[in-house]
Amino acid sequence: MAELTHLDRTGAANMVDVSDKAATKRVARAEGRIVMLPETVALIRAGDAKKGDVLGTARLAGIMAAKRTHDLIPLCHPLLLTKVAVECRLDDTLPGVRVEAEVSVSGQTGVEMEALTAVSVACLTLYDMVKAADRAMRIDGIRLLAKSGGRSGTYEA
Repeated sequence: MAELTHLDRTGAANMVDVSDKAATKRVARAEGRIVMLPETVALIRAGDAKKGDVLGTARLAGIMAAKRTHDLIPLCHPLLLTKVAVECRLDDTLPGVRVEAEVSVSGQTGVEMEALTAVSVACLTLYDMVKAADRAMRIDGIRLLAKSGGRSGTYEA
């Protein structure tokens, strides 16, 4: 049966059938950033945010989000992820925080959505952690950097 990636006659969406695909190692990397006032970067660097460890909380939120992507994105397959790494780096040149996620699985479908979800939720968590200090923060640049494995091969931005 061909992969169903469209609406059926009733208008219902269908999850893609991956049962005929080979289980291979699949890796995806994504990035994003949150731009903020220099004073907000300094607040995070000093560890003075009222809600606590801003970067650590954002990393943990990103990891948790990658693991729950199938609960958030309706047609994503639940996956047994083998690796989720989220890095949040302060960047005075933005100014703000750069977020990068890498997700791996040995399976029949890729992990691009999991990497993108990890970055998105990490950025949203950063916003939540310091919004009292800077409501004008801007989340942008969320994109897939690279993916490997599977039938479609390798992609690099």
